[in-house]
Amino acid sequence: MSKSAPPPGFTLNINDPQIQEAAIRIQASYRGHRSRKELREKGPPRILQDLKDVVLLEGSAAKLVCRVSAFPDPFIVWSKNGQQLKDGPKYRYVFEDPDVVALVVRDGLLDDLGRYTVTIKNPFGQTSGSACILVEAPAKVSKGPGNVAAKKGATVVLKAEISGEPPPDVAWLKDGDDIEEDDRVFYDIEDTNTILTIKSARASDAGKYEVFVENSLGTDQSFARVSLL
Repeated sequence: MSKSAPPPGFTLNINDPQIQEAAIRIQASYRGHRSRKELREKGPPRILQDLKDVVLLEGSAAKLVCRVSAFPDPFIVWSKNGQQLKDGPKYRYVFEDPDVVALVVRDGLLDDLGRYTVTIKNPFGQTSGSACILVEAPAKVSKGPGNVAAKKGATVVLKAEISGEPPPDVAWLKDGDDIEEDDRVFYDIEDTNTILTIKSARASDAGKYEVFVENSLGTDQSFARVSLL
């Protein structure tokens, strides 16, 4: 049985000069790729472009990028403050190009602040590089003070849990006015909370108290009432 003729436009003349020129280019490209691969020097991995610190906005994602050279192909491990990170929904290992590796940190939280390290290993050795993720989050009163009913002469304590990066400025107000601190009425500010203390409570201390926090990304406040019996 004779072969059917190819459809019109599908004939290929291998003697056509353009076809021969294309074949030569393909062969040269293949030889060049093969020779480049064969000429790659086997040895321990090297970092060609260091990791750089990045800023992670709360609720968003950030990416740490590192450019490396390694042959044979390396094994990559990412860690945070010495603890290995698993590839998954929160931390995503990314390989963008033959020589670029990255870590994507999703759903940014204040807890994501820290130093991240990439370790690159192959049979000839290993190397590593580090950078920091700096987290920015709006000022927030995560847990406000509760209402207090106390006897006259007692010590009254109002406590609020706060957060924010940069660390927020904190103010306490009574009935809408800033509290002027003295030896009897004062407040302390720590990393995650602020405490207002009222010693030897008087009838005039009764009222509505407000804790107010502010940083460059936002403000928040919470209220509590103090009653004197």
